[in-house]
Amino acid sequence: MWAALRILVAVQEQIWSDRQRGCNNKNNGGHLEMSVNGIGSAGYPLTGYTARKMERSVESGTVGFMETVEEKAAQGRAADQDEKAFEMVGRGAPQEVKDAWMDAAKEVNANGMGIRGNGMMSHISQMMVQRLNKQLKGETENFDILGSTVESAIQATKEALYDLEHPRVYTPRSIEVQQARIKEGEFYRAFLEKLEKL
Repeated sequence: MWAALRILVAVQEQIWSDRQRGCNNKNNGGHLEMSVNGIGSAGYPLTGYTARKMERSVESGTVGFMETVEEKAAQGRAADQDEKAFEMVGRGAPQEVKDAWMDAAKEVNANGMGIRGNGMMSHISQMMVQRLNKQLKGETENFDILGSTVESAIQATKEALYDLEHPRVYTPRSIEVQQARIKEGEFYRAFLEKLEKL
């Protein structure tokens, strides 16, 4: 984030220096004094087609830059949340399972724990239910749903997908939760596809 701010400051300084190039620092009532080979044209404002064109191109370039910086920052935050979600259910899983999880999360733009890019939960996911069931059974230290092998991760994901598609009790849900559950199902399918290729 600090690197992005440094880049923004550098861009703003470049814009200011471009505006000042060819102009001295005298200020005549808000009008810049230009000099060409030592001959001044005091009192005339810097306006006209080229000045407006330059300002428009600089402003649009700055806006595009800021949008890009914000987009990259959001992608970084989402990737961090996907990794945190994986650590909640797959701490002991092999690296190839983690890679499959991260690839599926990036592809679908969702993860198996229902954690959004901002860190908030969109809904209670089936893997969260599996994790809570372990707690209710008295397991206080091992919340590793995915296990330590690719096969155990496949089995846990199939179970979560089955439970998602075949709820035990009908519960009315908001549109947002319904959409989040659809994304959860897409994630499980993409994750399974990647796991089965290993």
